[in-house]
Amino acid sequence: MNIFRRKSVADLQSEALTDTSLKRVLGPLHLVLLGVGCTIGTGIFVLTGTVAARNAGPGVILSFVLAGLASIFAAFCYSEFASLVPMSGSAYTYSYATLGELFAWIIGWDLILEYAVGGITVAIGWSGYVVSLLHDFGVDIPPRLTAAYGTLVTLADGTQVPALFNLPAVLIVAAVTVLLVIGIKESAWYNNFIVIVKLAVILAFLALAAHAVNPANWHPFIPANTGEFGHFGWSGLMAGAGTVFFAYIGFDAVSTAAQETRNPQRDMPLGIIGSLIICTVLYIAVAAVATGVVPYAQLDNPAPIALAADRAVGGWMSVLIKIGAIAGLSSVIMVLMLGQTRIFWVMSRDGLLPPFIGQVHPKFQTPWITTIITGVLVAFISAFLTVREAGNLCSIGTLLAFVIVCISVLVLRVREPNHKRAFRTPCIWVVAPLGALAALALMVPLPNAAWLRLIVWFAIGMVLYFTYSVHHSKLRDKTP
Repeated sequence: MNIFRRKSVADLQSEALTDTSLKRVLGPLHLVLLGVGCTIGTGIFVLTGTVAARNAGPGVILSFVLAGLASIFAAFCYSEFASLVPMSGSAYTYSYATLGELFAWIIGWDLILEYAVGGITVAIGWSGYVVSLLHDFGVDIPPRLTAAYGTLVTLADGTQVPALFNLPAVLIVAAVTVLLVIGIKESAWYNNFIVIVKLAVILAFLALAAHAVNPANWHPFIPANTGEFGHFGWSGLMAGAGTVFFAYIGFDAVSTAAQETRNPQRDMPLGIIGSLIICTVLYIAVAAVATGVVPYAQLDNPAPIALAADRAVGGWMSVLIKIGAIAGLSSVIMVLMLGQTRIFWVMSRDGLLPPFIGQVHPKFQTPWITTIITGVLVAFISAFLTVREAGNLCSIGTLLAFVIVCISVLVLRVREPNHKRAFRTPCIWVVAPLGALAALALMVPLPNAAWLRLIVWFAIGMVLYFTYSVHHSKLRDKTP
């Protein structure tokens, strides 16, 4: 059993040039909008409020800054890899070329969790905004069908009962699954349109609500710790950064589309770094305005930005925010599920998952079986988790991926220094270690439940690897 066998970078580059099983139709603008489409979503429309109310107060602004700093280090490393190895698979493919098959399996298995749970988190946030918007127009979905199983919901007569499952979340995942099966080009154009709508709504909110900011709401900027780790104070700031880090998954998702990009050596760095910079600025601005308009303790709401808009401008702006959030969150779900299906597809192509999973549709040229499997799993689980539980689990998976990518880019610089790199991480011996350490620092404050679920998922993955994958790998007969 050679569990540390590696793929050759030269072989991967050759495969990228000759493999035409997926359509190369994406350009730099598509990639930037793909990253923005995935990044601007639950983080800005939902988690801004919950993190401010439960962890950081107005200091949620600094939580976004910390998460953004950790992300920019990792983004440089992702950009170098994505331009050097322009293949689907993101950190999984990079690890396969540097650290070996076992580490590639670990990160691939982690990415499956990351994207699936990310899609679940956003579907739950989407549901909250849809329920709120429909209520504004006099349409009420039965409360027991609008929240995670067991969550207490309030009926029209004021009584509280446990919810059964989240029906709107299931419906949006089903719709996105159909769109992804149809094709990447159609999905990208849909995403571009939705991103423009979403950015217009956010910019309108910032412009119209800024006048209602009350600086008194920013004091204390970092509320005193309550005596419990992660509840305000500096530990709350770090815990908040770990939670909102989920919001920065977008550029990781961009890297999974390398094999569908026309000129990945040039366009992947532009898409990854460009989308990250745009989104970080917007996150900080929206967090500042929302906490300035509404006292932070009141932002623990399914639609916190809509609440801030209602206070600042009036009901019509709240409705506009909800429409923008629903559209925006739809695009996030699509990009996350796109990333999930591409990870499944490339692992199947390498023999680590059963071959039927990697089948490409003869007409649409999309990995349709993985897309349907992903859609079913995401829809099922989104019916039973809360947004915060899912967000923390996605954050810990994303952070682990960033740690491994930052280490891998250093390993490859040492092992194969002569490969031509279209993009080189600046100050690699500073940026890559800082990226790994920053991601580790943000993992530490995350809840024990998130760590436990990650460990259980890891254990399941190890059983699957040693019972199936190691024996079916296409590298099994090759030397390392």
